[in-house]
Amino acid sequence: MGLDEKQTVRAHIRWMIRRDMPEILQIERNAFEFPWTEEDFIHCLRQRNCIGMVAEHNDRVVGFMIYELHKIRLHILNFAVHEDYRRRGVGAQMAEKLIGKLSHQRRTRILLEVRETNDPAVKFFRSMGFRAISLLRDFYQDTTEDAYLMEFRHVEAGVEAVFPINRITRLAG
Repeated sequence: MGLDEKQTVRAHIRWMIRRDMPEILQIERNAFEFPWTEEDFIHCLRQRNCIGMVAEHNDRVVGFMIYELHKIRLHILNFAVHEDYRRRGVGAQMAEKLIGKLSHQRRTRILLEVRETNDPAVKFFRSMGFRAISLLRDFYQDTTEDAYLMEFRHVEAGVEAVFPINRITRLAG
């Protein structure tokens, strides 16, 4: 089977190390119109509460995520998958790894901002159980684009999640 047949890939999720940076920067530049620079990554990762993780397949970095640890929540700052590995479960494995940290560290939710025009990301995070909870006007410094603030809430096993359907949730798909 070739890569174009979109079979699921089992990725190894591990801590980001310095030697991953060239592959991360390549994924970043390919994924975003306004990519982070190497300096942006280094500045962020030097913060005590900032964590970087990568998804690796066949000794190749195929995705990454950067998030902040806060007392009661996690905040995703950057999340991308190599274009050849999209829709193959890599993003889901990274998101599940992060969601798994909620129960273990007593943090109850994950937040992230997504560009209003980034339909694939909005749909992906919705499929993972995130909900748009507000619209952040003129959020980005590089454009006047709005962002959806999306949230995943940890729910104890056996407890049904009830998400209100509001105007923002409907707008975000």
